[in-house]
Amino acid sequence: MAKILVTGGTGYIGSHTVVELQKVGFDVVIVDNLSNSNIDVLAGIEKISGIRPAFENIDCVDYVSMDRMFEKHKDIEAIIHFAASKAVGESVEKPLLYYRNNLVSLINLLQLMPIHKVKNFVFSSSCTVYGQPDILPVTESAPIKAALSPYGNTKQVGEEIIRDTIYANSCYQSIILRYFNPIGAHASAEIGELPNGVPNNLLPFVTQTAIGLRKQLQVYGDDYNTPDGSCIRDYIHVVDLAKAHVIAVQRMLNKQTKSSVETFNLGTGRGLSVLEIIQTFEKVNGVKIPYKIVARREGDIEKVWADPSYANNELGWTATETLEETLRSSWVWEQNLAQRAKAE
Repeated sequence: MAKILVTGGTGYIGSHTVVELQKVGFDVVIVDNLSNSNIDVLAGIEKISGIRPAFENIDCVDYVSMDRMFEKHKDIEAIIHFAASKAVGESVEKPLLYYRNNLVSLINLLQLMPIHKVKNFVFSSSCTVYGQPDILPVTESAPIKAALSPYGNTKQVGEEIIRDTIYANSCYQSIILRYFNPIGAHASAEIGELPNGVPNNLLPFVTQTAIGLRKQLQVYGDDYNTPDGSCIRDYIHVVDLAKAHVIAVQRMLNKQTKSSVETFNLGTGRGLSVLEIIQTFEKVNGVKIPYKIVARREGDIEKVWADPSYANNELGWTATETLEETLRSSWVWEQNLAQRAKAE
């Protein structure tokens, strides 16, 4: 079976994607500098799949080390590029960190692809490229708006870099996957979202508050133009998201793509507010989440959810996990982490 490079493969979405790739027989090489993940994730992947993927502790910004990695791991046929800094708020505070990490790493990979004869590239993009859409749900043909954060801008510019590069090298192909909001954990509770330090995403903050690691959850704003005043997002189970990457790789390897660069929205098609997520989590798991309303967070979009019909029809992919199952899996994962911490 083909060998796939997964950058950021010990991260949240990356680790779940590695499991799904291995499940269908792909040989996986992970590159990750562990800046926002933990080496123990490899053990979790192995427990689920029975296979410990090859791992290289490398920063994708380091061109020389990445070149050596390709020399060491011959015959890589496709790349799934997750490795990037991803917190909206942090990107506003540290824009140069985001531009360097997210764009230089991408450029390095695109430069190394022809040298090492890799022709297939899956890019981890985001619904942030749409900004605040004029029409909801948002389709892939919606206009790309001026980014509200450096993070969002790196995704917009990253997509442009890919298109320009592949236009100049027509024998290469890419699938750009625009995520909405991944949540949840693997059903085994062996892998899940494990941010270093204070979480930037909603669900790990919810679960850490529920378990007692955080005193209180902060809800950024209750004065948005939404039914309950809190931001609305499209929350998708991370395993559903991971499966889409497997399909994208298979599509390119089987030469089923209809153009050299294809773009797909990955979401459920359902918008839920922050307060709805908190309330549903409490109901499903029988726990209370103490929270307080604080000021809006710079860079946040008011409301966005996907029209995933193009991905549904063209890829034969659809999000299947229910919100209740997804929120339950997040809580089981957090409880499992607490048990591990006590055992240590």
